[in-house]
Amino acid sequence: MTDPAATPGPRTPTPVDAVAERWVDTLCELDPMTATWIGREGRTGEYGDYSPEGHARHVDAVRATLTELAATAPVDDVDRVTRDDLTSELELELEYAEQRLELRDLSVIASPAQGVRDVFDLMPTESEGDWADVASRLGHVGTALGQYVETLRAGIAGGVTPARRQVEKVAEQCARIGADDGFFTEFVAGARLGDDSAPGGALARDLTAGASSAAAAYDGLRRFLLDELLPAATPEDAVGRDAYALHSRRFLGATVDLDETYEWGIDELARMVSEQEAVARQIEPGASVARAIELLDADPARQLHGTDALRDWMQGLSDRAVAELGRDQFDIPEPVRRLECRIAPTKDGGIYYTSPSDDFSRPGRMWWSVPEGVTRFGTWRETTTVFHEGVPGHHLQLGQAVYNRATLNTWRRQLAGSSGHAEGWALYAERLMDELGWLGDPGDRLGMLDGQRMRAARVVLDIGVHLGKPFPGGGGRWDAANAFAFMSENVNMDTEFVRFEVDRYLGWPGQAPSYKVGQRIWEDLRADRARRDGAAFDVKAFHRDALQLGGVGLDTLRRALLV
Repeated sequence: MTDPAATPGPRTPTPVDAVAERWVDTLCELDPMTATWIGREGRTGEYGDYSPEGHARHVDAVRATLTELAATAPVDDVDRVTRDDLTSELELELEYAEQRLELRDLSVIASPAQGVRDVFDLMPTESEGDWADVASRLGHVGTALGQYVETLRAGIAGGVTPARRQVEKVAEQCARIGADDGFFTEFVAGARLGDDSAPGGALARDLTAGASSAAAAYDGLRRFLLDELLPAATPEDAVGRDAYALHSRRFLGATVDLDETYEWGIDELARMVSEQEAVARQIEPGASVARAIELLDADPARQLHGTDALRDWMQGLSDRAVAELGRDQFDIPEPVRRLECRIAPTKDGGIYYTSPSDDFSRPGRMWWSVPEGVTRFGTWRETTTVFHEGVPGHHLQLGQAVYNRATLNTWRRQLAGSSGHAEGWALYAERLMDELGWLGDPGDRLGMLDGQRMRAARVVLDIGVHLGKPFPGGGGRWDAANAFAFMSENVNMDTEFVRFEVDRYLGWPGQAPSYKVGQRIWEDLRADRARRDGAAFDVKAFHRDALQLGGVGLDTLRRALLV
């Protein structure tokens, strides 16, 4: 099946598109953070309802949309892809509800505890009207976190609770966010409001009061986590096979054999180690990987000092990739050529990308959350990261979907897809840049392999911990202690980065493997398409056809590209 997204020109919206658009409207109404994410006007000074009643309303809306979708006939291949993928996603949400997983939705990276704060990173702040919206949302933080506490209390009552490790770590995050000099105070201090006369003076007071109440709400969440949830939390980090299978499907948009994938991960990790060792010998004859890294880290030409230098270097490399790849390898629309590189306001670690708003008034952005005390950065490690987050990685993939509004409905452009689709493409993009010669420098190539080795290692770690697999090489079963030791052995990061990464895997099951497993599926799809097309295979056309589909689950992607 070939999705007519590959055909230029506008397309008349269909009844299936209408169902998908109504679903986006419903999501924006139930969770105004969704409207902020896609740049839509609406209740963007508010939050959704995080209470059990709010979750029940969401589930009712899922059921209603599924019923409507089942009764709506597709008229073309675009519709068939939309119906296929939206149905799969909504059915999975009902399976989550059956297992009551929302009652233990607490992790160090992707739960309401972070989302309530993270949304401020995406809110526009250019005008006083923007800051008024910020002030309104600040005033609703306490209500949102209070409703979230209701849900976690329901989990305590029902015996469905998160792991102790996640509770303790999130409490530490809340302490930082809720401190007198924490995020909210610093955020509103940067408001540009003109003079102190009304309405500027009143708005400044509203922002100050909102920042204070939001910080207090996070301190209240911290106390709840330590006083009530921690004593009831499970000591087990593992979520078990049944829950993990759901998480894996959610993050991949595909069903995989978890046991086979675990064994493949072990083999893939060994392959990455072998490649690294070969490149290390190119850097210095006979050098080990550790010795090669020592040489690269000592090379002044490969060092950046301070976050300003980091941001400027990222932006320069990104701009060059956009310009050169846009000439020879990809058709990059003008709005997608704009990508901003920024240092994130948080200090929790991690590098991530946020999509442009639907009208491109907010461009795609690459963010680096730099932990306290980290001031030195090695370009050899991060060259591949710029390609992963920018072009031809996330920005090309997600920005192209947003641009393709003549064919794709809002859900397909902005909200559909999976981590396996997005992160798998981004890892595929890293390897593609190696194929195209952008990683010809042995140091930069070692950095790419360093990241690929990490992604392979966490396939093994994530599945191993959550399914209770035997630890490789003996020594009992996977647990947090040997997970940290295993990860430390297979990555070259500061200890705090490694600790955060391991805590992330333990609290966000199925997400970390979706990168490397997604890459595997993307590479298999390319090989299958090449076998199907024979001498007529065109890799540039494969990329175009795949990216013009927008975000979809990987099972949907396979059906769309190969059937």
